[in-house]
Amino acid sequence: MKPVRLILIPATGSQPAPFLIIGADGYVLDRGELTLDGGAAPEPMRTVAVTPGGDVLIRWLDLPPGSTVQGRAAAAWMLRDQVAATPDRLATVLGPPTAPGEPRLVAVVSRSLMEAWTDYLAALGVRADVLVPDVLTLGEPEADDTLSAVSFGEGMALRGRRFAATVQPDLVELIAGGRRIAPVQDPAAVERALVATALAPAINLLDTGEREATAAGGWRRAAILATLVILSPLVLVSAGAIRDNIAARDARSEALAAIAAVSPDLAREPDPVEALRRLVAAAPPPGGITAAAAALFTAVEAVEGAELDILIADPDDGMKATISHPAHGDMTVIRRSMADAGMAVTETGTLEDGGRVVSDITIGAAR
Repeated sequence: MKPVRLILIPATGSQPAPFLIIGADGYVLDRGELTLDGGAAPEPMRTVAVTPGGDVLIRWLDLPPGSTVQGRAAAAWMLRDQVAATPDRLATVLGPPTAPGEPRLVAVVSRSLMEAWTDYLAALGVRADVLVPDVLTLGEPEADDTLSAVSFGEGMALRGRRFAATVQPDLVELIAGGRRIAPVQDPAAVERALVATALAPAINLLDTGEREATAAGGWRRAAILATLVILSPLVLVSAGAIRDNIAARDARSEALAAIAAVSPDLAREPDPVEALRRLVAAAPPPGGITAAAAALFTAVEAVEGAELDILIADPDDGMKATISHPAHGDMTVIRRSMADAGMAVTETGTLEDGGRVVSDITIGAAR
């Protein structure tokens, strides 16, 4: 095996890029920094570039069996509410295959950002064979309640059991959520993790496959392919389907009984479950109308070009609003902001008007 170069991509393109040259035996043969004005191009060799992890969404998902293309589409569909961009602007990458029933590593990153990273490396005179987020250079800790923490530039990489995120240092305690933080401060230990990554990366963000897999039809195509993942191995045995139908019918009967116990009026509705959903959607948000309005103003202001056109508070129908914004993905940002305030946003209507998107929403308590 020939030597491998590992490069740490800095947060800003004006900074130099630290590198290691690693031999087949895992020993570091050389270390230093590459700069944009470094003169002659570095020696060509396999290159693994470590990217800022804060720019990559990392999850472990239960993906149905299927092809790699279908797996990417299923993952993109599952994560559609967690990203603020359309599929053609994102790359969804799968980690190594796992045993049946085990969740699979998935990473989502902006295609334009990947292009910026590869352009930066090209300016240094190198070409990346692998791009891997900094947080995935850390191994999983043994304890479920522990997060390993390593500082990469201005970010703090946190690695847990089936958890990985790079965040701002002041958000570490919030993201940890009560889990114990185990800082990795020994430079030798960090270097050993980087060496292991160079020899066996956990994922390659460049392994995006055919772009058309999700770009050609947007979310609709992703949804279709995700459905194919579920249906293509025809494992829907009739006995299993019957069992599931019976279980669903029993669950509905239990739900109706529970609704009748707490609200006889709802139980008399033609569809008590749907009536309960409407009631919950119209439930007042936490803190009342004033708090909800303040949270909504803050959420709208966070989206460039977004405007709050209408805001209505009705005792029967709940709190409603109409928002005009530049792109469909803007509502994802607004929903996240409202969720952080303990409120749920439900889109009841969307249309395009003069090149802008107009969304009607209801605001209620987060469920």
